[in-house]
Amino acid sequence: MDLHISEARYQNKPEKADYSLLKRLLKYVWPYKWQVLAAFFMMLLATAATLAGPYIIKVAIDTAILESDLEQLNLLAFLFVITFIFNWAGSYGQNYIMSWVGHKVIYDMRKSVFNHLQRLSFKYYDRRSTGEIMSRVTNDVEALNEFISWGIVHIAGDFVIIVSIVVIMLSQHLMLALLCFVTFPFFILVSTLFRNRVIQAYRQVREKIAGVNSHLQENISGFKVVQGFVRERKNIQEFSSVNYQNLKANMQAAKLFAIYLPIIEVVAAVGTALLVWYGGGEVIRGAIQIGTLYLFLDYLSRFYAPLRDLSQIYNNLQSALASGERYFEIMDTQPEIKEGPQAYKLPEVKGKIEFDRVSFAYETDEIVLKDVSFTVEPGENVALVGPTGAGKTTVINLLCRFYEPQKGKITIDNNDLNKVSIKSLRDQIGLALQDTFLFSGTIRDNISYGRPEVSDKEVEEAARSVYIHDFISSLPQGYDTEVRERGANFSMGQRQLISFARVLLINPRIIILDEATSSVDNQTEASIQKALHRLTAGRTSFIIAHRLSTIRNADKILVIDRGRVVQEGVHNDLASSEGIYRDLLRIQI
Repeated sequence: MDLHISEARYQNKPEKADYSLLKRLLKYVWPYKWQVLAAFFMMLLATAATLAGPYIIKVAIDTAILESDLEQLNLLAFLFVITFIFNWAGSYGQNYIMSWVGHKVIYDMRKSVFNHLQRLSFKYYDRRSTGEIMSRVTNDVEALNEFISWGIVHIAGDFVIIVSIVVIMLSQHLMLALLCFVTFPFFILVSTLFRNRVIQAYRQVREKIAGVNSHLQENISGFKVVQGFVRERKNIQEFSSVNYQNLKANMQAAKLFAIYLPIIEVVAAVGTALLVWYGGGEVIRGAIQIGTLYLFLDYLSRFYAPLRDLSQIYNNLQSALASGERYFEIMDTQPEIKEGPQAYKLPEVKGKIEFDRVSFAYETDEIVLKDVSFTVEPGENVALVGPTGAGKTTVINLLCRFYEPQKGKITIDNNDLNKVSIKSLRDQIGLALQDTFLFSGTIRDNISYGRPEVSDKEVEEAARSVYIHDFISSLPQGYDTEVRERGANFSMGQRQLISFARVLLINPRIIILDEATSSVDNQTEASIQKALHRLTAGRTSFIIAHRLSTIRNADKILVIDRGRVVQEGVHNDLASSEGIYRDLLRIQI
C-alpha cells in the first residue's frame, strides 16, 4: 500500500479514519490498562484537590474573614495547603505512571515495526529510501509518545474538571453559571474551523522531516562519491532546499497554532469580562457575596484551562494521527513473498536446480527474464555471464526467493520453491555479494553471523580456509577487533574474505557468489580460488563474474543477454564459437 493511497483514504473520510487510527493506537496501550487505571485514580485525586481549593477560599472570605473567626481561618488555610500537597502527589503519580506507559508503548511499537520490517520483501525496500524508513521508525513513533504519555489521561482529567465545575457552578448560582457557559459554543466553532487545516499541516510536517532524513542518510552513506565528484556545494544547495521545505511545513503548523491560541484567549477574556460585569453588579446590589464571585472567577479560569489543554491535546492528537498513518502504512504492508499454508521444510538437498520457462519483471512494463529454462546437476559449478543488466543477478534473486517469478517454476531436487518454507530454503544457500556488508560488532560476530552458537575453533577454521586467519591474528584484538560501520577499518579484499568465512561457516549445500572476487587483487583472488575449490566440492555453486578468467574451469557457463539464456556450454567450446561469450572474452583480452 503506497503512502499517497493511504493518505487519500484518510482524507476522504477523516472522522472515520481518525477513529480507526486512534483505536489501533490504543491497542498498544491496552496491555498496560491497569497502570493507566492507576494513573486515572491519581488524576482524580489531583482534580479533587484542585477543585477543593477555590471553594475553601470562598468559605474563608464569606465566613471566616467577614465574621472575624480566626480559628476557622487557620483551619481553612491549613486545608488549603493540604489540597496542594494532594494535588502534587496526584500529579506526580499520574505523570510518572503515564511516562512509564508511554515509553513502554513506544518500545513495543518499535519492536513490532522492526520485526515486521524483517519480514518485508525486497520490493518494499526497492521503493523506499533508508532515510524515509528510519524516519518512520524513529521520528514518527517518538511523536506518538507525547500523546500517549500526556494526552490520554489528561483528556479524561480535563473532562472531569469541566463536568465538575459545571455541576458546582450550577449548584451555586444559576445565572452566573449560564453566563460563564455563553462562550463555550465559540470554542467549538473555532476548533472546528481549524481542525482540517491542522490535520494537513501536521501531515506535511511528518512528510518533510522524512525527506530531510532521507537526503541526510544518502549523503552520509555516499560521502566518498560526493567528495570524489566535488558535489559538496551542489548537495548543500539541495539539502538547503529540502530543509527549507521542512521549515515551511513546521512554520505553517506553528502559524495555525499561533492564530488559534490567541483566539481562544480572546474568547476566555470576553467570558471573564461578562462575569465581572454581571457578578460585580450582583455583589454591589447585595444579591451575592464576594466570595461567591471569587469562586466563579477562579472556576471560570480553571474552566478555560482544560479547554485550552484540550485544544493542545487535539493538536498533539492530530500530530500523533499523522505519525500513526505513516507507522501503520508500514505495518499494513504485507510481504510479497509468502509461504503457503501447506509449506513444508525443504529436506537436505543434493543440489539439482531447474528453471522451467521462468519470466520475471520488477515492474510490470520492464521484463527482466523471458522464458528462462536450464538445469543444474548436483555438485555442478555454474557460471552466469553476460552484459550488465542482462538478468544474471535476477536469476540468483529468484533462486533465493527474494522475488517471485510471474511465470514458470523453479525447483530444487524436484521441490517447488513456492511450496517449501522460506527459512528451510535459505538455510541451505550461502550467499556472498559484491557489495560486502559487515555489521557492527567484532570480527568473530561477523563470521559467526549465520551460526552464532558455534565455537571459537570453528570460527578460526573458517577463517583459515579463506586465508584471512593470519591477518586477523595480527590485529591487536584479533577476532575481538571491533568492526566500524560497514567494515570501514578494513580493505575491500579483507571485507570480502571475512564474508567468505561467514558463508563457509554455515556449510551450505548451494553456494552463490555474485561478483564476489571483483574487488580483490590477483594474488588474493588466487588464494580465494583455492579456498572456493574446497568449498564448492560436492556442492552446487553459482558464480556471477565479469572476470571471465575466474570461471574458465566452470562445469557449465550460462550466457544471459536481454533476459534470455542465449548460450550454454564450457569455456573452450564457447570461446571457439561465434557469440556473446567470445565477444566478451575478446574485449577483456
